[in-house]
Amino acid sequence: MLSKNIKYYRMKNNLSKKELAALIQVTPMSISHYENGDRKPSMDVIRALAKVLNVRVSDFLAKRDESHVFVHGEFRKGSKLLRRQQEFICASVEEYMNRFFSAVEILGGEVLPAAPECHRVQLSADAEDDAKALRKYLRISDAGPIGNLVELLENKGVLVYFLDIDSDAFSGMNGLVDGRPYIIVNGNMSPERIRSTIVHEMAHFIFEWPEDVTDKEIEDRATAISGAFLLSEEDAKREIGIRRSAVTKDMTIVCKEYGISMYLLVKRANLCGIIADSVAKDFYIKAGKQGWKRNEPIRIPKEEPMLFSQLVFRAVSEKEISVQKGAELLHKSYAYVADQCFSSEG
Repeated sequence: MLSKNIKYYRMKNNLSKKELAALIQVTPMSISHYENGDRKPSMDVIRALAKVLNVRVSDFLAKRDESHVFVHGEFRKGSKLLRRQQEFICASVEEYMNRFFSAVEILGGEVLPAAPECHRVQLSADAEDDAKALRKYLRISDAGPIGNLVELLENKGVLVYFLDIDSDAFSGMNGLVDGRPYIIVNGNMSPERIRSTIVHEMAHFIFEWPEDVTDKEIEDRATAISGAFLLSEEDAKREIGIRRSAVTKDMTIVCKEYGISMYLLVKRANLCGIIADSVAKDFYIKAGKQGWKRNEPIRIPKEEPMLFSQLVFRAVSEKEISVQKGAELLHKSYAYVADQCFSSEG
């Protein structure tokens, strides 16, 4: 729908209605009318909007399926995200999912795995047991490193979307689209933090949370489950030993193998009794001085969602849609899509 597309691209460019109106020489009230669907802009105005917002006219005119039902998760209490940033994140999910499901509809709904049932796993009294229950729910081994986590979830019917947003206040959120769970994460984070965030968000919709649990308790427990899911106590003790007197460089090998940060490894080692509180504190102080709290060295490749691209490339290759349509769905260039679909191997 044109109105939603205008609002989405305005927010993506971090412009207020007043600022956008000044750039295309209309009134702020006109922008409100366009975004509310009360008035349709002329083609001259649409072209001006496209130029100012650095998008194609076809992006504005892209149709949306208004039948999709979105249930977005709540942002954390006390979040530093501005209201307009929260609105942009939700709008980004809806814009992306509309393009995604266009590809699904073209190929037929059976191309997606069955959606996992939400809030079906009972919480125990221990995060370690909860992490094992989560692994069991996903039908993976109780222990050991987990490979490409994004690929795993996409194959289990969970939709994953990366949004590059320049804000440390946003790491991730979960929700539902037509009853199917989605996870959105900040694609600007490190690969290790993305993995931790994905599991954190997954814990939110897989477990059945008691009504008397506070938001803070849920966040803390989801974080604990995420750590134990990525590195169980059994794995931690096998990989780095039962006792350690210091945090040493060789432990980075474990970080690479399990796809976790050194911060998380030290936290897990401390919780599992492998290193003392004083050793963990000493590491945090030294790491903080090196700027690791925000920019710890990246040790693993970035895992990215591939399902959407795969569906579009398949639709183009099978001539269900044109290369141009595929480019519009993916927001990529014509040359990129053509190269992915028709260039010969080797």
